[in-house]
Amino acid sequence: MKRLCRLAAVGVIAVTLIVGCRPCSAQLVVFDPNNYAQNVLTAARTLQQVNNQIVSLQNQAQMLINQAKNLATLPFSSLLQLEQSILRTQQLLAQAQRIAYDIQQIDRAFSTTYASASSSVSDQALIANAQSRWQNAMAGLQDALRTQATVVGNLDTNRTEMSALVTSSQGATGALQAAQAGNQLLALQAQQLADLTAVIAAHSRAQNLESAQHAAAQDQGREQLRRFLTHGAGYQPTTVQMFH
Repeated sequence: MKRLCRLAAVGVIAVTLIVGCRPCSAQLVVFDPNNYAQNVLTAARTLQQVNNQIVSLQNQAQMLINQAKNLATLPFSSLLQLEQSILRTQQLLAQAQRIAYDIQQIDRAFSTTYASASSSVSDQALIANAQSRWQNAMAGLQDALRTQATVVGNLDTNRTEMSALVTSSQGATGALQAAQAGNQLLALQAQQLADLTAVIAAHSRAQNLESAQHAAAQDQGREQLRRFLTHGAGYQPTTVQMFH
């Protein structure tokens, strides 16, 4: 009987210990290495994707910055100065005296003032034509000198503009600024070629007028020499009544 009581007591104690230990066994944390490795790998991959996105955004931002630089316009423009230089040269050519750069006017002059001297032209007309030709030659020489002086005056402006354009080209931040600087340098060269063309035209005009004057003077000299050497009708006797 005592033995049975002892067994029952031991059973009760064992049940009590088991029941009392259940909450303790439920609070234990089980570590799974495979699951932990997968979680770490997933986190690393996620972090790499975020880094890749950040780098991509940085590249896109830099690309936009470069595009903005390439589309930026040149802050310097020499167009106004170049146009003013060409305008001064054009105005000077338009002020050419007497026989200017007009085909109809030239044709009229060579059909009258520079025409061949003939016996039908009076001595007074020959003298007037010679005087007009000399005045034309002098006017052409004066216009040529004025054109040359204007072009020489443009050299200082061209030097200043060229220096500014080269400086702007070297400091260009994008393709558009470099292209615009190059275009303005080409415009400067075009303006210089226009000045050179004006000088050549004015100088050639003066030379041609002088050559035409010499040719017409030679022709007129031959006509005047012919008139001087031509014998007249001579003396013809006539009846004269002297006394009433």
